[in-house]
Amino acid sequence: MNHLEQQLDYPLGDTLPEPGGSLTLAPGIKWIRMALPFALDHINLWLLRDEMDDPNAAGAKIQGWTVVDCCISRDESKAQWEAIFATQLEGLPILRVIATHMHPDHIGLAYWLCQRWSTASHVCRLWISATDYHSARLGSQSTTGFGGDSAARFFASHGLTDPASVEKIKARTGYYPSMVPEVPASFCRLMDGKLIRIGGRNWRCISGYGHAPEHIALHCDELKLLISGDMVLPRISTNVSVYDMEPEADALTLFLESIDKFAPLEQETLVLPSHGKPFRGLHARIRQLHEHHRDRLEEVEQACQAGPCSAADILPIMFRRPLDLHQTTFAMGEALAHLHALWFKGKLQRRLDADGIYRFSSAPA
Repeated sequence: MNHLEQQLDYPLGDTLPEPGGSLTLAPGIKWIRMALPFALDHINLWLLRDEMDDPNAAGAKIQGWTVVDCCISRDESKAQWEAIFATQLEGLPILRVIATHMHPDHIGLAYWLCQRWSTASHVCRLWISATDYHSARLGSQSTTGFGGDSAARFFASHGLTDPASVEKIKARTGYYPSMVPEVPASFCRLMDGKLIRIGGRNWRCISGYGHAPEHIALHCDELKLLISGDMVLPRISTNVSVYDMEPEADALTLFLESIDKFAPLEQETLVLPSHGKPFRGLHARIRQLHEHHRDRLEEVEQACQAGPCSAADILPIMFRRPLDLHQTTFAMGEALAHLHALWFKGKLQRRLDADGIYRFSSAPA
């Protein structure tokens, strides 16, 4: 446990759900943990006991579960879900699937789950923000933002020009569809401030930006629980990136403004993050994240004061460990997010040089 984590409280200690099993965190709230084939090797998913109107009987309710997030589409994940169905649902169906956002580990199996649990009398529907729904639909049908020629040109314009990396990014045309092969054809829209009734309790939607187009976290005041998705993680900082789909985004500023929306929540709030362990200490973690990005911004600004820098030039300053190509593309997006934050604040200026690469340097006083 690092010194920042020591400022947080992990009420379950090192206890984790068993593969194919769950841990009960509060009445009707179950924690599932599924494996991912990446350096970030797991995702947390949540089962919320629920009930919905029975369309075949006025005033009657269907008992079941709401799933929050669902893992990438692959056989191993489906097998884990089948074990959950067999042992953790108490003989009840899944009634709906909520996706906090459109990244593959959160929405990859939404189509499969919705198909699996829809019946003639009840449609198991995907609930998600409209922005992330349409981004997921686009991503599952194209290469935009996740690989291919456009992404390769974008990264090259910011200094990632070595031929091997460029060719690998160009070839990565099926990156998103390989993990999100299909998205449900319809959805229910989540919006900031909307109240969702789940299991007789109100959960309030809290929108967030910078990590995903329109991320939705869920807060239940009655239970003092926050399903934070990727917006607040206990051990690692959320990836905040600029990509070719929105090449001049100010993602970092949006992210920092978004996490401040959690500051009014109660001190005793139990945070259920998508990665890491449930924790208390939300206010401390928000402060830590602000301090982390403040320090990175200072490093980036100092580097650009010493001489013009591309995003690729910033990588060894922000990331002092070896990176594979998968990690490098995320790191490039993160470096750009910090450069852009300084650029939009007027602390840096940007120039497109004769070699076709954008470089950032100190803005004139």
